[in-house]
Amino acid sequence: MKIAVDDLSGPEIAHFLDEHVQQMQSITPPESKHALDLDALRKPGITFWSVKDGDTLVGCGAIKRLDAGHAELKSMRTAPIRKRSGVASLLMEHIITEATRMGFSRLSLETGTAEFFLPARRLYEKFGFARCEPFADYEPDPNSTFMTRKLRATGCQDCQELGAW
Repeated sequence: MKIAVDDLSGPEIAHFLDEHVQQMQSITPPESKHALDLDALRKPGITFWSVKDGDTLVGCGAIKRLDAGHAELKSMRTAPIRKRSGVASLLMEHIITEATRMGFSRLSLETGTAEFFLPARRLYEKFGFARCEPFADYEPDPNSTFMTRKLRATGCQDCQELGAW
């Protein structure tokens, strides 16, 4: 599989993201929908990656810069036929590495509370995310779970020794 920054100009990724937004709209009440559409993902401060297996698009994910040290995970999606095949874990490892390389010290996310989102919440927990209070412009919402994790400080030997990452 290959993970690459995507400029969101191709029809395949446009269709893939449209399916994602439609699925989120069918599950989540409108006031609790936070999935970004194609135009929103093209805005400055967002880095978007696609995952391909050969020529087949199998996943995507993005980070949105909130401030100099804090980014938000957005638009994580695995193709339905590839769920539980390692695509999401591979992408999470990549995004965490890239967010750290970009200098972020914290990565946060919002996901749903419905049963549908349980595999996603388990994935995030597996990668060290823990529940937190709403961040950025989010408000408390019974349909939202907020999670965050510290990113490893590059070159911070004291942090590593203290287990602060």
